[in-house]
Amino acid sequence: MTLPQSIVLGAIQGVAEFLPISSSGHLAIAAEFMDLAEVPLLFDISLHVATLVAVCVVFRSRIVSLFAVLGRLLVGKGRESDADGRRMILALVIATAVTGAIGLAVKDLAEMMSPFAISLCFVVTGAVLFLSGRLVPSSPVSVPGIRQALIVGLAQGIGVFPGISRSGSTISASLLGGLDRRAAGEFSFLLSIPAILAAFILELKDADTLIGSVSALPLVAGLVTAFATGLLSLKFLLGLINRGRLGWFAFYLVPLGIALACYFGM
Repeated sequence: MTLPQSIVLGAIQGVAEFLPISSSGHLAIAAEFMDLAEVPLLFDISLHVATLVAVCVVFRSRIVSLFAVLGRLLVGKGRESDADGRRMILALVIATAVTGAIGLAVKDLAEMMSPFAISLCFVVTGAVLFLSGRLVPSSPVSVPGIRQALIVGLAQGIGVFPGISRSGSTISASLLGGLDRRAAGEFSFLLSIPAILAAFILELKDADTLIGSVSALPLVAGLVTAFATGLLSLKFLLGLINRGRLGWFAFYLVPLGIALACYFGM
């Protein structure tokens, strides 16, 4: 992998990880057009870790407060004011468990998807986002419960498939489950932290493959690019979520998916 290729892939990852357009789908299609046999799996996961750092930067205060709640809970010094924090932690654990079960079940199938199938998934994501823009919960809640955790965990598991946006799926599912827009965005991105860490740990066994196919300079360039673009796109998306503008991305994804399906189906 060359330096320009790693920078392009890093930029795609940074933008597409947070904007609801599927980073894995865009990376797979980009690799196809750049004549890369494949994006090394651990390089792909490493780019995800770079964007994970961006999540931690943006939500650092919330993450610190949740760890404080967890610490007090573990030592038996919980406070009444910790109720929302405990509920959030429970929801994150449940959703992560559901995602893990589904992800392991469909992982092999997701890795075998053709560019044509990925193109169709772009269309599906676009349709979901268009409909989600019209979801207005009658009595929205600000903290997810067990029901929301199950729904969003299922959506994140399905987001394993390239072309199905993880962020788009989880935010849409959160809105469907009754969360308000701010809470939907927060829960979606907090939930990405254990998902990305788990994927990275599972793929550490392929470290020798990464070293053999990507040298240090392209790797670092890709990681820095993914972090910088990820930070900007995350802040941009949070503003769009609060204004109920997720459906805008349908006007990009649906034409893109149809065009790519025609191209790869020829």
